[in-house]
Amino acid sequence: MRLTPHRIKPGTQVDLAAIDTRNTPMLSGDKRTERSQAEARHAENVVAMQALQQRLFAEQKQSLLVVLQGMDTAGKDGTIRHVFGLLNPQGVRVHGFKVPTALEQRHDFLWRVHAVAPPHGLVGVFNRSHYEDVGVVRVHDLVPEQVWSKRFDQINAFEQALTEAGTTVVKVFLHISKEEQKERLQARLDTPEKNWKFSMGDLEERKHWDAYQEAYSDAIARCSTASAPWYIVPADRKWYRNFVVSTIVRTTLERMNPQVPEVDFDPSTITIDR
Repeated sequence: MRLTPHRIKPGTQVDLAAIDTRNTPMLSGDKRTERSQAEARHAENVVAMQALQQRLFAEQKQSLLVVLQGMDTAGKDGTIRHVFGLLNPQGVRVHGFKVPTALEQRHDFLWRVHAVAPPHGLVGVFNRSHYEDVGVVRVHDLVPEQVWSKRFDQINAFEQALTEAGTTVVKVFLHISKEEQKERLQARLDTPEKNWKFSMGDLEERKHWDAYQEAYSDAIARCSTASAPWYIVPADRKWYRNFVVSTIVRTTLERMNPQVPEVDFDPSTITIDR
């Protein structure tokens, strides 16, 4: 499966404002059938992922970490539900990052992240991540530039250390337009069952749209490495988002190629009593 349309090569300059949030380069043919194509291939990906996850869990020698970032309403929760929610929950760990606690603030910014990195055998999913510490802190001037600007290299070193210890790291930016965000926020107001998801803070953050786009563009450009690449996934169309993310995960697991361990006995010699 060709992922080059969305994978960011190391050293690439990134301008999120110039990337089409409705583009579907991994699909071809009749535009009228794109959704059905994507949904069918997503279903195939899930079946393959389930088998690969079982092998990963049995092997216990490596792990996969998927980092999900994006603007508010970009679809992080939906991606987790439609992609990772179909895997065996025993082998998946999802962790969401909120405002650091008092204890976390007394440590370096990566302390709380390293503590929840997936152990061998598991798939870990971060809903937001250490990239908040070069994003929101930058946009809201919570720490000086001389502090957050050094974090790009620290993040790269941290992710390289995870990789060398057996954790494959992939990072996905769910890229939506400002217009799409407006529609999704409005839907939370218009649908009683979704009212709980709306926050006045979302409107305040929306005022900083351009600053966030610049911050994320820099972070992706500075931190997409050969061993821990970034993917920018057009996410205005949820069905395309799900298909691309499941393709990324499937392809990554296939490349990891986990193997079921050999047993130290001959099954053919064992008889189970009636």
